[in-house]
Amino acid sequence: MPLENNPFEVSPRPGVDVARATDLVREVYGVEGAVSELGSHQDRNFRIDTADGARVLKVANRGWGRAAVEAQNSALLHIAGLDAGFDAPIPLAGLDGGVVHDVTDVDGAVLPLRLLTYVDGLPLSDTRHLSPLVIADLGRLAGRASAALAGFEHPGLTRVVQWDLMRADEVLVGLLGSIGDPDRRALVADRAAAAAEQLAPIADRLRVQAIHGDVTDDNVVGDRDDAGRIRPRGIIDFGDLTRSWLVGDLAVTCASILRHSPADPFAVVHAIRAFHDVVPLTDDDVAALWPLVVLRGAVLVASGEHQAALDPDNDSATGPLESEWRIFHTARSVPFAIAEAVIRAALGCETAAHHAAAHDAVRSARRLFPSVDDPAVVDLSVTSAALHSGRFLARSVEIEILRDAAAATGGGAVTRWAEARLTRTVLDSPDEPATNALGVELVLPHGTAAVSPWDATVADVDGTTVRLDSAAGRLTVHGLALTVAVGSTLRAGAPLGVVGSGHVRLGLCVDPSIDPPGFATATTAAGWTVLCPDPSPLLGVDVAAARDDAAALLSRRDDVLAGVQEHYYVEPMRIERGWRHHLVDTSGRSYVDMVNNVAAVGHGHPRLADAVDRQMRLLNTNSRFHYGAITEFSERLAALAPDGLDTVFLVNSGSEAVDLALRIAQAVTDRPDVVAVREAYHGWTMLSDAVTTSLYDNPHALTTRPDWVHLVSAPNSYRGTFRGADAAAGYAEEIRALVASLVADGRPPAAYIAEPVFGNAGGVLLPEGYLAAAYDAVRAAGGLCIADEVQVGYGRLGHYWWAHEMDGVVPDIITIAKAMGNGQPLGAVITTRAIADAFAAQGAFFSSAGGSPVSCVVGLTVLDVIEDEGLQANAARVGDRIIARCHELMARYPIVGAIHGMGLYLGIELVRDRETLEPATAECYAICERLRELGVVVQPTGERANVLKMKPPMCLTVESADFVVECLETVLRDGW
Repeated sequence: MPLENNPFEVSPRPGVDVARATDLVREVYGVEGAVSELGSHQDRNFRIDTADGARVLKVANRGWGRAAVEAQNSALLHIAGLDAGFDAPIPLAGLDGGVVHDVTDVDGAVLPLRLLTYVDGLPLSDTRHLSPLVIADLGRLAGRASAALAGFEHPGLTRVVQWDLMRADEVLVGLLGSIGDPDRRALVADRAAAAAEQLAPIADRLRVQAIHGDVTDDNVVGDRDDAGRIRPRGIIDFGDLTRSWLVGDLAVTCASILRHSPADPFAVVHAIRAFHDVVPLTDDDVAALWPLVVLRGAVLVASGEHQAALDPDNDSATGPLESEWRIFHTARSVPFAIAEAVIRAALGCETAAHHAAAHDAVRSARRLFPSVDDPAVVDLSVTSAALHSGRFLARSVEIEILRDAAAATGGGAVTRWAEARLTRTVLDSPDEPATNALGVELVLPHGTAAVSPWDATVADVDGTTVRLDSAAGRLTVHGLALTVAVGSTLRAGAPLGVVGSGHVRLGLCVDPSIDPPGFATATTAAGWTVLCPDPSPLLGVDVAAARDDAAALLSRRDDVLAGVQEHYYVEPMRIERGWRHHLVDTSGRSYVDMVNNVAAVGHGHPRLADAVDRQMRLLNTNSRFHYGAITEFSERLAALAPDGLDTVFLVNSGSEAVDLALRIAQAVTDRPDVVAVREAYHGWTMLSDAVTTSLYDNPHALTTRPDWVHLVSAPNSYRGTFRGADAAAGYAEEIRALVASLVADGRPPAAYIAEPVFGNAGGVLLPEGYLAAAYDAVRAAGGLCIADEVQVGYGRLGHYWWAHEMDGVVPDIITIAKAMGNGQPLGAVITTRAIADAFAAQGAFFSSAGGSPVSCVVGLTVLDVIEDEGLQANAARVGDRIIARCHELMARYPIVGAIHGMGLYLGIELVRDRETLEPATAECYAICERLRELGVVVQPTGERANVLKMKPPMCLTVESADFVVECLETVLRDGW
């Protein structure tokens, strides 16, 4: 029916300017203050800054009418009397005591005038990226608005609102003509009609109440949290208040989120869950939600085009047009059925009744290939033993594995349904890959007969492909020599044809109107597998992949592991595969691993795996036995060390290496005292923990030090005690003074221990000359110098094998681990023969597993790989590129305070202020979470947890390095 009060004819904004507004607010409300105009689509809004705080003067569009404005005021007063959980404006009375007044604009129209309190805060619309937290906040806010308005009634709610989705079809009839492009106009009309068709059967059952109708990024404000994200807190305008479908409130909010996440429409699920927690959605609400999102998108673009033509100078109307089209296109790109199924899965709702009936029909199916008994079910998952050594990267491997399995059994082979295939992962991609198989593939003997599993109609025949429609939905089979024709009606068991080439693909879909993809993303898989059910009944064998539940596994981990044994990320992905510098989770998503300096030569290295397998089959025992590997490996290590450091102790870890180094120094010098550096990490054993001073790793580190540990400042020329080009002199003088004081007190140090590059701070390079001065001071007092190279040595710096080489010094003792074993427990202490012999006078030393045959073979193989594959040179080349590109980021983004490190031991220090160096700690954690979403694993480090540490496997490629920097720029540009 036609609109009684057509909003299209009254939509120009009122003719009221700042001068007129200044007069009105003084004459009607007795308020004085600076007046500035606020943006508005169809009204005129002005901010009044008074001595008592800000106010908002609102001049309503001539089409709204006084009753509608009075309804808004009543709603605001209603909410003010509740504990609604959000901020909203409050109407203020004029000099005559009234809260709604009439004003005449330049055209003589009488318009409603109001003064409201100003809801302070930052607009969410300025944020390019909305994090899951913020999206959930927005959904929760919409739910709270709906809950607050439940039961609210007012005569003014009956007005026709352009944005009322109950009237979307009528609104579009009046506005579609404003879309000048005929193709776009036809597309909007088609998608709107399809949405209306979806709503028709349930429209009368949808709940109706007063709704806000505009809880969107444009209409909410909030405050920045510690990470700098704007968290929605208040709703600034109630201009679209009306009586309409309750679920329409959520649809409007979801549509606004699509503006920020066109590549991931199901980011809205976070908002839907949060809304549902406040206002539980009914079965009909869930079915209606996505059609309403599409209708909202259609109304937005039609209205936007109309308003832009009507008021071309209004930036509030013309500015959002591009993003409104983005909302529409994103919404209409998702089939209604899949949207509903994904939302149901996210909320834990039951499967839609019509889909459940189709599932029952699937379970009653006859076998599609009656002569095929017990085909081999192949594994293409992330943990498949057939996909080692990067074999998964060749797409042809899927059919190769199928054919091998079929040949081995002499029969058939089949892939698994709902399996996240490793073969479908995509490296160096910010987008979630479609890895979850919605159908299956088979290799069967040529001539294998196929029959119809149900009473069915042949919907289509195309070459070797047949599509059957039945009570179970649509079955599509590819790879048959067919004997049926389009339109044929088949009884269950009727012949379809025979297998032709031997490679068959089949898929089920309970909705014949949908042409499903072959694979779904992890986000949408729970929905798609409802629409594309398990085909096991058709095959006579269980082909359903086991459901992976990373959250349940994490709960089990938390139940049995000590809480202090931490894990990365609050909600960690389950990693079960690594290849070179990539990690892959069980959903098939790959990540560039930028933190694993343990895996120096990369994950899953076939040469290393073969060496371990070979040695494990021969011998693995303790190092007191005599075997070749321990000698060969120790010789290699000694050859890599500086001249004079020719004696090796083998242990299991860096902590043990540091512990042993300190024991050696104390025993050889017959002194207990040790000089260590603040903010450093050296290990978890008694002695290594004693010299660990990092508050990041242990908040009590400085108050629990034994009295034999003496600390000097962290030699950090960026934010330490001494800074800039002359920092080395200050730090050198400090350590000289400390050593002199200890000598004077009769407690000369046994040793000085430090990382030659400040690894725990994110790869901070020590001031040039500092280490030489420190070594000289300690040696002058008879002490030994220990270089902790556990993290920063072993070729990782690229330009140097050992980090201590940078300062031209030779330590007395070197400790190493991590990179030595590529994940195998392996560590070492390298020192002089004289020092080792002096320590031997204290008694025998051994480590049962340290230097075992397998560990030594691993160590030898790692050294071979580093040399043969040129990984040290690669670390220099790729590291230099990352540094250069990050300096470019630093020039554009003030949060980047410094770039630390060398080669592939780097740190990007984040600060809130480059002058004060206030650490951006919360931002650092949030950025790491956002990078994880984009496919990059990075973690915070440093005393203030404000440094992005980058210490990847040394095989990192230029392409992956560029991808990492590009992802970081995306986050810095769009937010986190």
